[in-house]
Amino acid sequence: MPKVARDIEDSKGEPIIKSIRGIHSTIRKMILLLTISACALFSGCKDVVTIWSAEARSPDGQWLAIARTDQHSGPGNAGLETVLYLKATKGPQSPIEILLFTQDAKSIDLKMNWIDSKHLEVTYKEHPSLDFQAVKCAGIDISVRDLSTETSNASQ
Repeated sequence: MPKVARDIEDSKGEPIIKSIRGIHSTIRKMILLLTISACALFSGCKDVVTIWSAEARSPDGQWLAIARTDQHSGPGNAGLETVLYLKATKGPQSPIEILLFTQDAKSIDLKMNWIDSKHLEVTYKEHPSLDFQAVKCAGIDISVRDLSTETSNASQ
């Protein structure tokens, strides 16, 4: 009498039919896991929204300081950050990141002031975290002041 699939045994003595069921079950579990992972990934990937931006041109017109506050959303990556870039006004160069703040408040009252063509002063308030700071870029000195820690002389 011919053997049917359930009567055929694998090398461990298990019926083949169980092994086939096990493979189908494993494949179903993998597909379910991939589907759930893809849904979680796509629901967490929201567009970044720029909620504030400003520009300041150097006195000689060669450089542009560009600041932007972006709001990120989604599980595990929600937050606010303000980034400051320097960009040459001539040529196809990409902007160079020179400052990065992370913050709780929507505004840190950031101001950019060119002291002269080779010195950019940046001031801010509201206690953000200064996560990256370049002190010099392309021959331009970059100074940063936290005005929230400075005391006013007006009350004395």
